Amino acid sequence: MRDIELVLGLLVLVAALALLARRLGTPYPIVLVIGGLMTALVPGLPDVELAPELVFLLFLPPLLYIAAFFTSIRDFRAQARPIASLAIGLVLATVAVVAVVAHALVPGLDWPVAFTLGAIVSPPDAVAATAIFSRLRVPRAIVTVLEGESLLNDATGLVVYRVAVAAVLTGVFSVTEAAAGFLLVGVGGVIVGLAVGWLIAKLRRPLRDPPVEITISLLTPFAAYLPAEALGVSGVLATVACGLYVGRQSSTLMDADTRLQGRAVWETVVFLLNGLVFVLIGLQLPGLVTRLAGRPPLGLVILAVLVCGSVLLVRFVWVFVTDWLAHPRRPLRDSRTAWREDVVISWAGMRGVVSLAAALSLPFTFPERDLLLFLTVCVIVVTLVGQGLSFPWLLRVLRVHGDGAGVQEEAHAREVATHAARTRLESLAAEWPGHLPLIDTLRAQYAHRVSHLEDPAQRTDGQPVADTASEAEQELIEHRAIRRAIIDAEREAIIDLRDRGVILSTCLKPSAARRENVDRYSASWTGTRGSLQAADPGYGALEPAGNPLADVHRITEPGDDIPGDPVGRGDHSRPGSAG
Repeated sequence: MRDIELVLGLLVLVAALALLARRLGTPYPIVLVIGGLMTALVPGLPDVELAPELVFLLFLPPLLYIAAFFTSIRDFRAQARPIASLAIGLVLATVAVVAVVAHALVPGLDWPVAFTLGAIVSPPDAVAATAIFSRLRVPRAIVTVLEGESLLNDATGLVVYRVAVAAVLTGVFSVTEAAAGFLLVGVGGVIVGLAVGWLIAKLRRPLRDPPVEITISLLTPFAAYLPAEALGVSGVLATVACGLYVGRQSSTLMDADTRLQGRAVWETVVFLLNGLVFVLIGLQLPGLVTRLAGRPPLGLVILAVLVCGSVLLVRFVWVFVTDWLAHPRRPLRDSRTAWREDVVISWAGMRGVVSLAAALSLPFTFPERDLLLFLTVCVIVVTLVGQGLSFPWLLRVLRVHGDGAGVQEEAHAREVATHAARTRLESLAAEWPGHLPLIDTLRAQYAHRVSHLEDPAQRTDGQPVADTASEAEQELIEHRAIRRAIIDAEREAIIDLRDRGVILSTCLKPSAARRENVDRYSASWTGTRGSLQAADPGYGALEPAGNPLADVHRITEPGDDIPGDPVGRGDHSRPGSAG
């Protein structure tokens, strides 16, 4: 019972820290780190020690899988060279530099233990990078490079970590054997991950049951990780490969309901895993400090400063040197922009939950385990808190802004989708001559969208002219406000009926039969229907069952006139909206 109470208390603390992060306008991983460390100051809390193998199994596979799931394969290919340079070359360089520094400064520290420390602190964290950059306007290419790096460098660092830990526990280490083992377990892990991803996609494709699909989704990272580990190959790379494959296939695997619910579930899982790891390290800090009391405090401070400094310095050197080698004859005009982007990439090496989980998963009998855990916490605090909080200031000083690449691509996609819809409407008019009023309504809506797409105020690069941008944005805001007001009126009326006992509460939820009819007759409209229902619990209630055209009419009547938005409410129907 006491353990259950402790877990519930930790979850309450994580939620409270998240609310504090929102109020402060700070990315939640930063607040979780600070809050987790502050729990060490609370008297009377138990010294919690999770089984190391449990930490690695429970925390890492889900985090790696969902990061891979949301990775854009196209963007990844476009930035393959810098991503590979950072995710493989820089990680290995960081491992080597940190190992040399630790081996030189800690008397009696064996090389395999030093390499283990280097492997733990080498990979930047994908969750931290995403949480920070989602709030900032950063060029698309930089975000792609950093997110791609954060995905692959976890795999590289954790494979090196496994090799180093095995060398410590067995007492046998050979550079050639380690390199051969690295390649073997890496290739084998990718093969296993792709095979599991193919099986999962084949299993999920015919399913149309959100609870079952989401359960399979949550189990998928373990389905890739555990068989790979049992076969002696990299479970980390298997999980990443599986996530990439399933994410690529996701648009054909899930309907709108599953995407919406699955995204919410996965966001909650990632948030709780991050929060629990950082809070757990706070609970372990008092015991950790006690066990390190025999070491000189000044020596620990110097060691932490030098290890953190080496982590930061090697990244700056690697980024600038490799960029210069790749573009030795870059024009001066491009160089002025390139060096600013190199500074941003160099300053973006925030460590986070992956490094901490790897440190916590060290066996209790591992040599210098407490020292390695202490140094890992120091690196995370310096990089995640220090660099993360200073990023907005750095972007302002360097005058680095978003390039609008995502806006241009979105505009192009909306144009193609709108023209495809208008073409389909003309054929629907012949197929459903008895529903011409509805067809005419849809024609008017899409004509309105086309008028925005063909706005002469748009520049050739897809960006609005400065003096007209505010008018277009204001019109979009007003359209959303009008539609929201209509939906709110419907919702309030239905809830009022429920509150007065006129209808049952079940009327607020679309029935399974009605959903089945919509899926059977008009699956292409499910994305819009699911989006509106997700935005409003009362939306979709009391509508004619089994009539897909009634559903279409119901969807379009509130005034779905956001320019170029084919699903009516944001991006709920985009591929990759759920795991």
